[in-house]
Amino acid sequence: MKSAFLRNALVLGMLSAIGPFAIDMYLPAFPTIARDLNADIGAVQMSLMSFFLAVALCQILYGPISDRVGRKPPIYFGLTLFIIAGIGCSFVTSAEALIVLRFIQGVGACASMVITRAIIRDLHTGHEAARLMATTMLVFSVSPILAPLAGSILTEFFSWRVIFWAIALIGIGGLAVVALLLPETRSLEARQVGGVGHVARTYWGLLHDWRFLGLVFIGGLGQASFFAYLAGSSVVFIEHFGLSPSTYSLVFATNAVAFIGGAQFNSVLMRRFGAERVVRTAITIFAFLTSILLILTLSGVDNGVVLWAMLFAAFGCLGLVIPSTVVLALESHGANAGTASALMGTLQLGTGAAVIVLVSAFFDGTQRSMVAAIAACGLSAFVLSWTLLKRRHTFP
Repeated sequence: MKSAFLRNALVLGMLSAIGPFAIDMYLPAFPTIARDLNADIGAVQMSLMSFFLAVALCQILYGPISDRVGRKPPIYFGLTLFIIAGIGCSFVTSAEALIVLRFIQGVGACASMVITRAIIRDLHTGHEAARLMATTMLVFSVSPILAPLAGSILTEFFSWRVIFWAIALIGIGGLAVVALLLPETRSLEARQVGGVGHVARTYWGLLHDWRFLGLVFIGGLGQASFFAYLAGSSVVFIEHFGLSPSTYSLVFATNAVAFIGGAQFNSVLMRRFGAERVVRTAITIFAFLTSILLILTLSGVDNGVVLWAMLFAAFGCLGLVIPSTVVLALESHGANAGTASALMGTLQLGTGAAVIVLVSAFFDGTQRSMVAAIAACGLSAFVLSWTLLKRRHTFP
């Protein structure tokens, strides 16, 4: 049982990391890409937004399809498209072409990103699901730790274009893992046979489940704050504070480690205090820290160490919020786990894409727009959590 649990965590962690790896790996190359393509930073940031937008929109299709045909076939299709688009990105000569191909790559990446959550729900519920998700995230943590460092090394010694060949190779590795190590967790008996009408009714029901939607947006606002960091941090730390791409990758990795480290306490804290109490407390601390950071920023504090330290502590709190909200939101939707996971992903990544657009639109070369977006997400999630999560919920 333990070996199967570990195998599932390793496989699901790798599949979950493929999309984020495709994001994190090219972040240090943003300034270089902009110069090489004769584009401004905002245009390159839009390629990140287009990736998120594709992932957000296409989950609506992948989730119901995986409920109907099984979990593995959509993953095969998505990874194949991901690989082809990644190779295409290495040949672009304009920012517009990069934006389009990154959108196509996002269409492919979102299959493994949404379906892994449904697989976790297929296998476990309650604190066992939280434990599997936390272990999966521990494997997933390789992406934000290694990807920016690998991207900066490839950019420095070769070319930013090599990054996309490396991303394509990761996709090929994902195909091999799915074929050899991932069991099909959606049994023939559980697969749905309804058509478009059934899918529409399922989505309609989810959209009228206020508890589900509230949990989705609490987690989604937490994710959006990290997306704001993704959109602005490379330019802020490299161009504004003067860090090298490799040093920036280490800064980025430490904040990711804080998030992953927080997630490892999830299962224990959920069992002892209740999932909802964990979410409320963690999001309160997150909102407090990011609000203080915004006040310091607006008052003229312009220090990279202060920015890093405050975000390190804040993102540690998000490690308790995001996994907990996923488990709570999917807990009562096991029969439609793929569809529910898809709607969750679409709403959350749509929120994240909107935040990226705002950060890019108001970006002035400093951390102000990034910090303002992070604080706004934190305060919104705080209000929502204390409005929605009034009853204590403890897993058996």
